Amino acid sequence: MAATTSSAPEDAPTQANAQFAAPPATVNGGTDGFDASQLPIESLQHRINEIVSNVDELERKVDKIAKFYANDSKDKKLVLKSSRNQALKDKDGEERMRDLMRQFGTIVRQISQHKWADPFKEPVDVVSYGLHDYYDIIKKPMDFSTIKNQMEAKDGSGYKNVREIYADVRLIFTNAMTYNDEKDDVHVMAKSLLAKFEEKWLQLLPKVLAEERRQQEVEAQALENMQTAQEAAIVKMARATNNRLAELNLNLDELREAVAHKCRMSAEDKRKLCTALSYLSDEDLVKVLGIIAESNPGFQAMSEEVDINLDEQIIFSFMSCITD
Repeated sequence: MAATTSSAPEDAPTQANAQFAAPPATVNGGTDGFDASQLPIESLQHRINEIVSNVDELERKVDKIAKFYANDSKDKKLVLKSSRNQALKDKDGEERMRDLMRQFGTIVRQISQHKWADPFKEPVDVVSYGLHDYYDIIKKPMDFSTIKNQMEAKDGSGYKNVREIYADVRLIFTNAMTYNDEKDDVHVMAKSLLAKFEEKWLQLLPKVLAEERRQQEVEAQALENMQTAQEAAIVKMARATNNRLAELNLNLDELREAVAHKCRMSAEDKRKLCTALSYLSDEDLVKVLGIIAESNPGFQAMSEEVDINLDEQIIFSFMSCITD
């Protein structure tokens, strides 16, 4: 087996040398006054680590962009929640809903002041009446005093809309009808008051429906605005990411050129290495070629005649070393 070594002459006009005839290469994406080819190995390692870190950050941004365009369910829920919050901050809508709640409060007071409403004004006194099974049958007790307190709450725990009040008033009567027999006076009074309440509710319902439609339109518009804003932000991020990737590619090209310059052997060094290789035994030469082949899968170590490009192999070995 014969091994021949080859490398470009020291002053041959190679592409690499032609590039280094240009202004000094830098690794910051601009002319910062540093010639990368003159940096020590430790500095080159630091620059490579910086690029790796930047690539990791860009991968996270690319993942976020991909999730957005894949309509990630979590992101959509966040956008929807934000749009609902924005809809709730609609001052006109809030005032209209408060007005509807005041009107509905009048209806509630009228029903609570009816002559048959006394059993429903306060929470059921299960102890005094010996109703030991009441809480087994009625899972959510309700009465007019509880509703009144909820309507007047100032700490943010009160009712948010008319339908919440409607549901609780209705619950007062359905609880009574559920727990008491149909022929019981409480059941009969509850059924009668529920009918009167539903009648008054139907009178207010058109206004409630109109306001709910308006709120849905506000929410839909808010959602559209949020999605548009988020998409604009994602597009901006994608453009910035693309520009940063292009910059990193330039940084890598400059580093490769710096490494090539640093690893290029002098003519005298190459002559000494070639002389040393010629003295190797066949067994030792096979070992050398095997080592080269391990880091270079395309290298034909077992050919009858092997051509070794010293510059190429040394550069490859250097890059493998500083990136491990």
